[in-house]
Amino acid sequence: MLKLSRRRVVLVPGDTGADRTLTRGRRKTRLCGISPRYYKSLLKVGKAKSAQAVLRGMRLTPKRVADEYEWVRGRADVVVPLVNDVRDDLGDLFDTEVDEVSADAYREEVDAVFADGDRAVNVAALVAILRDLDVEGDYPGFVVDELLGRELAGTIAGNQPLRLLGEATFHFADVGVHADEDREAGSASRERAGDARETAGADDLDAALAAGFQTRLPGWDWKESGSPFAVTDDG
Repeated sequence: MLKLSRRRVVLVPGDTGADRTLTRGRRKTRLCGISPRYYKSLLKVGKAKSAQAVLRGMRLTPKRVADEYEWVRGRADVVVPLVNDVRDDLGDLFDTEVDEVSADAYREEVDAVFADGDRAVNVAALVAILRDLDVEGDYPGFVVDELLGRELAGTIAGNQPLRLLGEATFHFADVGVHADEDREAGSASRERAGDARETAGADDLDAALAAGFQTRLPGWDWKESGSPFAVTDDG
């Protein structure tokens, strides 16, 4: 649509000599006829520009990674309670005591994750996608959010065996997040989440952050001592 003076000019396919003016109240719209071929070329340009806008939104730059880092770091008030809920539940299941995680410890670990550039750019990409990912009608057959959440948890957790433990813990945490949302009186973590979980990927994002960081953070007894299966020169 073009604007000339105070009149709206609308390009329509048809006879190039069929220009006319429509008047509605004080608004006058001039209809300018153009060839169908030119009209189609304009549509292609419009679609291309829309596609470019989408691609720009998905483009990862050092600044975008830094922005996602700040978002993840600022999510402590939601993620930390989830981490501690998961640790309490897993501790009960495995009959062990697991240390709680503080907001400061979470933020320090976020710093450590994003200090590794290769890990940071992939974590940032997954976070950015999950923040906006949605599906019409909350369709049960849509599982991409689960795949991305599991991958994010594993990427944050670290190398094996922590990676696989992080992936498994993601599904455990995800169930807890959904159960929490279904309760009439949500837990502290749900209250802090507020309206942030409005998209299909939002709950998986919180579950992934909780699973990944709870796995890599200290507090599990088995991680505090060396493995009995390590082979050394002295036998």
